[in-house]
Amino acid sequence: MAIKHFTFALTTEARHQFIDITDTVRSYVAQSDILNGIVTVYSQHTSCCVLIQEESEDITYFGVQLLLQDTLNVLQKIIPPVTHERQYLHPGPIHVENAAKFRGERPGWSLNTDGHIMSSLIGRSEIIPVDNSKLILGTFGRIYFGDLDAVRARERIVRVQIMGE
Repeated sequence: MAIKHFTFALTTEARHQFIDITDTVRSYVAQSDILNGIVTVYSQHTSCCVLIQEESEDITYFGVQLLLQDTLNVLQKIIPPVTHERQYLHPGPIHVENAAKFRGERPGWSLNTDGHIMSSLIGRSEIIPVDNSKLILGTFGRIYFGDLDAVRARERIVRVQIMGE
């Protein structure tokens, strides 16, 4: 069995954002020379997610496909966006102090609890079968990386691991 690892970076904006990464993952499967197996797409960032969803041709003015915006709208009904400090228990004062002291973060950057909760519900990885060097996604399936941390723009890393023969 062969195992191949790939990583790539994405720059995300200071808002909820979904990026279609299907073609990038397909190119890594082609490069891997693995005919049959599985590919895992993973985000190590705890306020991000990876999901498979149907491509929705229509988009919002911010470029979010309507089906993904519908997903955000539903999640925001049960996980309201953070609008002020102490809305949620996290972040507490120790977290805010340590984030500033050890990571150079601004206090407002810690107001992303909603993104962390949404990420834990959606999940930070997907496993996709590979058959004859092709991703098995269904007719309309696409792979999306979601950044649910709306407090700042930054670079995110996506990890792709392909296993098979």
